[in-house]
Formats: sequence, C-alpha cells, structure tokens
Amino acid sequence: MGKLVLAMAAVVAALILWMAPMAQAADLSHGKQIFASNCAACHIGGGNVVNGAKTLKQADLDANGMASVEAITTQVTNGKNAMPAFKGRLSDQDMADVAAYVFNQAEQGW
Repeated sequence: MGKLVLAMAAVVAALILWMAPMAQAADLSHGKQIFASNCAACHIGGGNVVNGAKTLKQADLDANGMASVEAITTQVTNGKNAMPAFKGRLSDQDMADVAAYVFNQAEQGW
C-alpha cells in the first residue's frame, strides 16, 4: 500500500512539473488585452452576439468540444463559421495568451 501511495505521489509531482512551464508560458494579462482588442465585440463577458449557443462559458465550451486551451487556440488560429481566423493577424504568442485567458475566464465563470 505504501509503494502505491509513493508511486501515485511521484506521478502527481511529475504532472505538476510537466504542466508548470505551460502555465507560465501564457500571459493572462496580455491575453486579456488581446481579447479586449480583437474578441470582445462578439464575445463580451464570455457571450456570443452571433450565436448564443456558442458562448465562451464553461458549459458551452464543454458542449462544443472546446474546453481546452489547445481547442481554443485552434479556433482562434483557423476560425470557423462566422468566426474569422486570426492566423497572420495575431502572433502565435498572442493567440496562445488569448486562448489561455479565455480558458481561465471560463473556469472562473467570466
């Protein structure tokens, strides 16, 4: 039993260390600025003025398969339906930061 607990603790520690650089790489303050300048017109407060069923709120992100930073980054990069693509208009870091910001806001309830 003790070996199992130690093994689980080692796995948890490894995951924390592996994920820490990703969390540090995103600049949420910068993401908020990018959001305000490029996204808020359609997504103010996490809503969606074009399609009310596809908000940036956690339940809708879950329902639409968008509940990860990676999925949000892909959407921002490539666009889809009424949402324009931002590839070439924003840097990769800008898109990563705004995706992290959106994900964080959804987790916090906007």
